[in-house]
Amino acid sequence: MEGGMHAWQGLTAEGAPEAGMSFFTVGSLPEELIALAWVLEDGSRRFYASVAGTLTESEASKLFAGLVSAEDNHKTSLIGLYRDVATKEPEPDFPRRIIEADDDRMEGGVKVSEALVWAKGRDVRALLELSMALETDSYDLYIKMGRHVAGAKATQVFDRLIEEEKEHLRRIAALLDRTL
Repeated sequence: MEGGMHAWQGLTAEGAPEAGMSFFTVGSLPEELIALAWVLEDGSRRFYASVAGTLTESEASKLFAGLVSAEDNHKTSLIGLYRDVATKEPEPDFPRRIIEADDDRMEGGVKVSEALVWAKGRDVRALLELSMALETDSYDLYIKMGRHVAGAKATQVFDRLIEEEKEHLRRIAALLDRTL
C-alpha cells in the first residue's frame, strides 16, 4: 500500500476465491451471515465515529460522519432482512444469540480497539488509506456472503450493501486524490 493508488504499477491480487471467508463457512445459515454483517457494520460505525470526532479538516470530517450514517443505515437494512429471513423480531441481545462474534471487530476483520490506537495522531491521508482497505474488504466479503444467502430479499439487501460499499470507496478515493 506504500504510495497508495498513485504508486500502483499494474499488479493484481491473487488468491483462491474463498480467500477472506474466514468469518463464515459455506454452510452458514442466512441468519448467521446477517448477524455477522451487523457486527462488522457496528464496529466500522464506532471506528468512523471516533475518527470523525478527532478531525479538524472539514471535508474529511464530513466524509467520516457520512460513513457513520451509512453504517447505521446498513445495520437497519440488516435488521429488516433478519426479520424477513427469520420471520420474527430480533431478540434484545441481537446478534449475540445468533453468533458468537467479537464485538471489537469491524469491516476487514480489524479490531476496532487496535485500529483506534493506530489511528491516533495519523494524518488524514493515512486514515483514508486505511478506510479504503477496510471498505474494499467489506465489499469483497459482501459479494461472498451474497452468494451464500437464499431468497430474492436477501440477495437484494446484499446487492445494495455491495453498491453502497462501492460508493464509499468512490468517495474515499476522491478525497484521497485531493489530499495529494
